[in-house]
Amino acid sequence: MKSAAALEIRSLPLFRDMADATFDHLAKSAYLQSFPPQIELIAEGDPSDFLHVVIDGAVELFAGWSERDTTMTTIGPAGTFILAATIKDAPYLMSARTLQKSRIILAPSEDVRAAFARDNGFARAVVNELAQGYRAVIKSTKNLKLRTAIERLANYLLHLHLSSGDVGSFDLGIEKRLLASYLGMTPESLSRAIRGLQDYGVSFDGARVTVNDPDSLAGLAKPTPLIDDPTH
Repeated sequence: MKSAAALEIRSLPLFRDMADATFDHLAKSAYLQSFPPQIELIAEGDPSDFLHVVIDGAVELFAGWSERDTTMTTIGPAGTFILAATIKDAPYLMSARTLQKSRIILAPSEDVRAAFARDNGFARAVVNELAQGYRAVIKSTKNLKLRTAIERLANYLLHLHLSSGDVGSFDLGIEKRLLASYLGMTPESLSRAIRGLQDYGVSFDGARVTVNDPDSLAGLAKPTPLIDDPTH
């Protein structure tokens, strides 16, 4: 891995507190690779050979069972996958594929585990990231089990609206079929939810979303940090 790429991941929270010698050893065995869109990077059930760090682009994590599949989440720049499988030396529980052209660093799982065993700063960062991941799973489960389809979509769009700077219009940033899967809906259910949001001042023009009445949308969504705050 070139020094410029090493500097990019050195600043990430997962690697920031590693001792220099530990990081240098890990960087020597890792490498940076570019992938075109729709390339499968890992397969569910395979051994966890590498920890992946997304530098540029976007990656979809998905899972399947009995001829059905679902989007679990999407990973953007500075995101990693799949840390739990790497640390446990266990099979991947999800598959991953690129959604767009992506640059990804691959660090051998064996070297990551060795660093975890001997570097206290890195070990603390790993525990923190795994804890954050556990809490994210709980929030996602609460979102799916406690909210209706239109409430889940309302909260997703409200988050995008606020993240865009409350400007009124923004791009969805994801294909609708992936959004439906991520929110636990069929494409037909998503279409019904989109139509239902018209009563709350939300309109769609392809992938462009306009929120004309944020207060009305928030009244439907009823966001709570115990579900919707990724930093909580």
